[in-house]
Amino acid sequence: MEKTIQANLVSVVVPVYNEEGSLRELHLKISEAFDKTDYTHEIIFVDDGSRDGSYDIEQELAKEHSNVSVIRFHANHGKAAALNDGFAAAKGEYVATIDADLQDDPEAIPQMVELTKKEKYDLVSGWKQNRQDRFIKKHTSKIFNFATRIMTGIPLHDMNNGLKVYKSEVVKTISIYGEMHRFIPVLAKMNGFKSGEMKVRHFPRKYGKTKYGVSRFYKGFLDLLTVLFTSKFLRRPMHFFGLWGIIFLGIGTIAEIYLLVLKFAFGEPFQKHIALMMLGVLLIVFGMQFFSLGLISEMIAFHQKSKRQ
Repeated sequence: MEKTIQANLVSVVVPVYNEEGSLRELHLKISEAFDKTDYTHEIIFVDDGSRDGSYDIEQELAKEHSNVSVIRFHANHGKAAALNDGFAAAKGEYVATIDADLQDDPEAIPQMVELTKKEKYDLVSGWKQNRQDRFIKKHTSKIFNFATRIMTGIPLHDMNNGLKVYKSEVVKTISIYGEMHRFIPVLAKMNGFKSGEMKVRHFPRKYGKTKYGVSRFYKGFLDLLTVLFTSKFLRRPMHFFGLWGIIFLGIGTIAEIYLLVLKFAFGEPFQKHIALMMLGVLLIVFGMQFFSLGLISEMIAFHQKSKRQ
């Protein structure tokens, strides 16, 4: 049963993992930001298997304030899963996301909602100014964002910023998993939504420890490749597999024809060029396999399309 979307309500989804020191202050800052506006708001804490006292504090806040609710995972499933469940529970006309570490500015949320209305954006992403992160995190993030802009064509400077505002139809349309929360603007673009950005303040971490690790960099790159593939070839996978099939088949066939010419025109034995012969056969097999994958993928895509109609 679909939830009724409430006009003028902003749902603030907060993924939480071991952030007990910041939760009460974050709640206060979010509330103060909306006290200055005509918007009503709800706060949805999604506890992603915290092992400190975060869940207890979230429960206390929910008892003290009627507009606070808590979703709890008993194990750590990752930020994408937390956001997905938070999006499903959100009742607001607009949905905001903000990390629980107090590094982002809650006062920016109502301003981002206004920018969404003014510029007719479907989502607005924060763009951190004067980042207060460690050197490695700061500069790997710059590299990651630059590569993402080039490869996706979406001109956002801070794609992975946890501070975002969406129209409700955006978060109700997309589904995220794994580490795909980094690429929500890309997934939104695939569904015809328009993205914008707004400069926001950034603060040093006050409590707890950063969840950033080196693994996030290579995982992010692999997820970027996944998003690029699905965004460009999901509906016509043969365009991808068929292209590589043609390339492999073409090179393999040319190699074998070249060997036949050497054999019958110049009398050179195949054994003299055994490596080239094996490479040509291998490329032809690869080409046929890619064509087969393309045909199977097309059949799956056609079947899924038929089910939706």
